[in-house]
This record gives sequence, structure tokens and C-alpha cells, in this order.
Amino acid sequence: MQASNVKNKCFIVWSNELEKRIDPYFYKPSFIEIDNAVKKLKHKTIKEISLDLKNGSTPLGGVFTNGGVPYFRSQDFNLFDFRIKQYITSEFHKKINRSAIKPKDVLLAVVGATLGVVGYVPDNITEGNINQNVARIRVIDKEINPKYLAIFLSSNMGQNLILRNATITTQAYLNNKQLGDIEIPILDLQSQNKIIKLIENAYEKKIDKEQKAGNILKTIDNYILGELGIKIENIKNKSCFSINSKEVGGRRLDPKGYLDTPQTIIKAIGKSKYKTKTLSELLETSIAGEWGEDPMTFGDNKDYSLTKVLRNTNFDNLGNLNFDDVEERLIENKKLEKVELKRGDILIEKSGGSPIQPVGRVALIENPKDRFTFSNFLQCFRVKKECLPEYLFCFLKALYGLNYMEYLQNQTTGIKNLIMEEYLSIPVPLPPIDIQKKLADEFRNRLENANKLKAEAIEEVEKAKQEVEKIILYK
Repeated sequence: MQASNVKNKCFIVWSNELEKRIDPYFYKPSFIEIDNAVKKLKHKTIKEISLDLKNGSTPLGGVFTNGGVPYFRSQDFNLFDFRIKQYITSEFHKKINRSAIKPKDVLLAVVGATLGVVGYVPDNITEGNINQNVARIRVIDKEINPKYLAIFLSSNMGQNLILRNATITTQAYLNNKQLGDIEIPILDLQSQNKIIKLIENAYEKKIDKEQKAGNILKTIDNYILGELGIKIENIKNKSCFSINSKEVGGRRLDPKGYLDTPQTIIKAIGKSKYKTKTLSELLETSIAGEWGEDPMTFGDNKDYSLTKVLRNTNFDNLGNLNFDDVEERLIENKKLEKVELKRGDILIEKSGGSPIQPVGRVALIENPKDRFTFSNFLQCFRVKKECLPEYLFCFLKALYGLNYMEYLQNQTTGIKNLIMEEYLSIPVPLPPIDIQKKLADEFRNRLENANKLKAEAIEEVEKAKQEVEKIILYK
């Protein structure tokens, strides 16, 4: 039962069919189809099978500790994977003991972009707590295996029931009453265990394929740097150091740019077996992006065209671009020709980032099948003929893998910005064209193999989810 197969956006709901709400979203045909299917089965609501649903809280000022009680946000877990990234004090844990978690609890993200993320607390998390954007479900009904509940909520059926019950405003959210009203199919325990085994096996295969993909990806950057004769040993930054005033270059007065790591990387590139040129010397042109106007509010204007605009969110950390979710904006026609992307263009993320991810991610435009431009958070490079764009792309990505961009960014507000003057001064080894092509081809082959394994990993779980729905619906 794939909700995405239901295409109709116009529908009628009779007055005698109205239930708890009157907004159209609640009555989408795809939601109704799944809700009716569950109602035909033996079922119970979440509030009937669990203790009172609880949400956590955030320490005052958002301050965490280096040790203590593990603390989880929605981005710290998925179905069978919990990552401990921060801790709270025992005192604060006791203060919000209502939301303390233990093994076999089910966690559900109930706010914002992560709405619907599900986690099953494993046996090794013996103590912990959650923030206010996560709900804790503690099953007490003997007819329900908590792991089955977690699997159902993460299934396509469960996710659509979560979305149906959520309030959709500027930020989607699911309060505990809405969560408690979600209906869960009750199968016999033997069938529940069959479903659990099916999903666990799928996740084991997924993990195996992801590990193989990860091993391939680890070799890519080292291969590129090794072939260029760039050798970088393990570097450790000193917490206290001094430099001569003569060594201070450009407008960088902050100490970050003069730490051992960035200095060592640049020196290693200089010792490459090939001559180098600065990045700026290799560019035909460097083009700033254009975000354009919102088509919902701007109105009709013959001087503007509706165009697909790539953003940071279309990047991943492997150099791939996702073209499935591209924003459409109105771009002024006289600017459109300049910012329209062409084959061989290199996109650089110059603004954005996150607390754990520096800016500077790169992507290569290979065979655009539509008309695309790019936002003002990105920069487009077009290279001269002496340098293949495919080669320059994989070299810049290898530098990003060294975490070099961490030292080429500043942050004056909540947004990180690439220091373009320094970025453009990066030395780039310039082998003969045939060597550039060899490196780029090997890079692409390894990346495609890794992406294929990652796609197969996702497919393993998706096929298992479909089997789970068959078991539930046709038991």
C-alpha cells in the first residue's frame, strides 16, 4: 500500500464522514485508505497499549556536559541505531524523570522536519532522557511486542497515520493526544515476531552493504591525493602557538587559519609531483547564485521565468546532487542566461553548513536534463581548458575530506561562510590532461560502486517493509 500512488489532490468528504477535524489534509484519500485498512483489522490505539506518553526538556541555556546521563534528540536515533552525542547532569535527569527512557521503549520524533523518525531503545542504553521534540512510548499491553510497534510506526502505513494525525502549520507537530489516537493493528505474537525477524534481517544486510560502501569511499580521497604525490601524516593542532607577523597573510587575523592542520595541508600540496596553479588561475569565470522571487507571492511578470533552483539541501557529502526535490523560483530573464548551469560546471557551497559540517561541499554538473540555476548560497566555477572540470571536482572534494574547509570559513551570524579569497588561492596540482582524466574516471567508478551499494542497502529495507504490510493486511 503505497500512499504516493494516490495522485488525486481534489476530493469530496461528506458531512457524515467528518471525524475529529475539519481540515482537508486529514481526509486525503491516501490517509483514508490506510486508516480504513487498519480499522478492518483487530486494532488498539497507542494510548490503550502504553503508559502516559511523555516528552522531555532541554537544559537551561542548552548547555550539556561531557559525561553523565545520555540525552537524545530526534537526529540522534533511527529504528535500530542510537548515537550518544551529548549528556545531561544527573540532577537535570532527575528533574525530568517523567521522560526517562529504558530498554524496549519506543521513541518518536513529533516536531518539524524529523517528524515520524522512530527509535527502539536497545538493551545497551540502560539510562537516558530525551528533549521536548521526542515522545516516549512505553508499551504495557502484553499483546504488543514493543519492537513490533516501532517497526509498524516506521512502515509506510505507520508513517502515513502519523502524518494524518499531525497538525500541519508552519512546522508540523504531533501532540500526545494526537499520538495516542493512532491505531495499531494487533497481530498474534507469532506474526509480530515474524515481522521483527524480517526487518532485523533486512537491516543486517543494509548495514553490511553500507559498510562495504563506506570502505570504498574511504579509498577515494586517499587514491586521488596519493596519485598526485600529496602525503599528509596525522596532524594535531596545538592549543597554544605563536607566529611571526611576516607570516600573517591577507586579511586573516584569526588564529584558526594558522593552525598546524591547514598549514601542513598547503605545504603538502606544494610538494606534489606536479606543478601547481592557484584555483583562481584555473577558472574561466566564477558566478554568484540567484535565489529569485517566490512564485506564490510575486505575481505574474513577463520579465521573470519560473526556474528550478539548486540549493544546499540538494547536496550530499559524496559529491552527488539530488534532483528530486528542487525548489522553483522566479528568476529575472536578464540574469537567467548568466546563472543557468551547463555541463562541466562545479558548484561550491559557500554559505550554510551546520555545527558539525563545514561549508565548502562541491558538486559537478554532468548531464543536466532540465534547466537549472543555483541559489545565492552557492558559487559556480567554470574552468579553463587546461584543467578538466571532473578532475578539479574530485581534487576539491578530496580537500574537503581532509576537513580543510573547516579552516577556510568564518561565522558572524548563525550561518557559516567560506572565505572565498582564501578558497580561490588554494594551490591545485595540474597533471597532464590524460592523467587528469585517469584520476577523474577512477574517482567516478569508485563513487558509482559505493552509490550502488548504498541504493541496494535502502532497497533491502524497502522490500522488507512491503512484506511487513502484506503480513499485516492479509494475515
